Amino acid sequence: MSGPSKYIPQSGFEKWLDKRLPIIRFANDTLIDFPTPKNLNYWWTFGGILAIFLILQILTGIVLAMHYVAHVDFAFASIAHIMRDVNYGWLLRNMHMVGASFFFFAVYVHIFRGLYYGSYKEPREVLWGLGVIIFLLMVMTAFMGYVLPWGQMSFWAAKVITNLIGGIPFIGETIVTWLWGGFSVGQPTLNRFYSLHYLLPFVILGVVILHVWALHVPGNNNPTGVEVQDVEKETVPFHPYYTVKDGFAIVVFLMVYAWFVFYGPDLLGHPDNYIPANPQVTPAHIVPEWYFLPFYAILRAIDFDIFIIPAKFGGLAAMLGSILILLAVPWLDTSKIKSMRYRPWGRIAWFVFLANFILLGVCGFMPAEPPWTYIAKAATFVYFAYFLIVLPALGVIESPDMPPKSIADSIHPKADKSGAGNPVNVVVK
Repeated sequence: MSGPSKYIPQSGFEKWLDKRLPIIRFANDTLIDFPTPKNLNYWWTFGGILAIFLILQILTGIVLAMHYVAHVDFAFASIAHIMRDVNYGWLLRNMHMVGASFFFFAVYVHIFRGLYYGSYKEPREVLWGLGVIIFLLMVMTAFMGYVLPWGQMSFWAAKVITNLIGGIPFIGETIVTWLWGGFSVGQPTLNRFYSLHYLLPFVILGVVILHVWALHVPGNNNPTGVEVQDVEKETVPFHPYYTVKDGFAIVVFLMVYAWFVFYGPDLLGHPDNYIPANPQVTPAHIVPEWYFLPFYAILRAIDFDIFIIPAKFGGLAAMLGSILILLAVPWLDTSKIKSMRYRPWGRIAWFVFLANFILLGVCGFMPAEPPWTYIAKAATFVYFAYFLIVLPALGVIESPDMPPKSIADSIHPKADKSGAGNPVNVVVK
């Protein structure tokens, strides 16, 4: 897609470096000259937003780690120390805490955009798979980070989720004992979670580099789902066109983020987590962070044995499977048309799936009692049915609309060979 490099070293140093480590050429080909479809909309901006927030999370996390004390007796107090005594500690902690929520919001938009426009289809299966791996690593990292303040909700979330792993046949108890570092959640558990929470973001960064590399082989998908046929007519260099466009969207997104950082950092958290952890007092209602709620609802929905599979393991398998099933989407969707723009029934199914995902989040927030338990079961069925039944069936029974023959036709559908309809070629008389 990107074709041969157009970079020409200018100075003697650039020529010397280019022969030994072509890092300037790589940056130029990736961020400046990379041919990008002309018709990308603002939904594509969230990839850049995610890159910005990954860097923010890593930088703020490194500084916070300098002041955090990973000890069950001092962890909660060290958070208060960061907020009150460390220079700009309140700002760094708020940026990191709120940044996690905005990071997940952006990744959800990114995923649902990919599902809508078919960004997982050939030849982007590896690109999509790497994205799912990044999401799974994000979930693990965020969960471990949520435990670190050692508040009531942190402690009991760790206890509940790690206990579920014990339901895995044969090896579950061994894994739980290793995670705990003993026979209950305590000091060794906090040490492990702190170490992994610090390490995993760098693993995510490495997979993100692979993700970007995989993107630059086939190039960007676009709203039509039609592949680029004429690079000169259907693409523009990434800079300055998309750097300006994406830069504007990133600034707007950061303005909303800044409002939460300065005026509402606690709006997205749970008040019980501002109480020191007490193993002797169970919270009335254990609720994870909002970005975990849909998967928490799926976990709780499986409260019954499935043949020989106990409910404990079934719930864990359903929660993990709800993420891993995304890896199979390129093969579950049998339609030859990528974009839901041209799939009337597929578009309706996608909106139903989106509404159902939000409903799962509501169910995860509500107490595990009727009617929410029944709604969660139905929503969990719809979630898996979308991937296992709807997408495969629609590829067979749906009659999609005909997409344009090229990206150029989608931009100027009335253009003819003489250039009529193309604003660049219109002559004002």
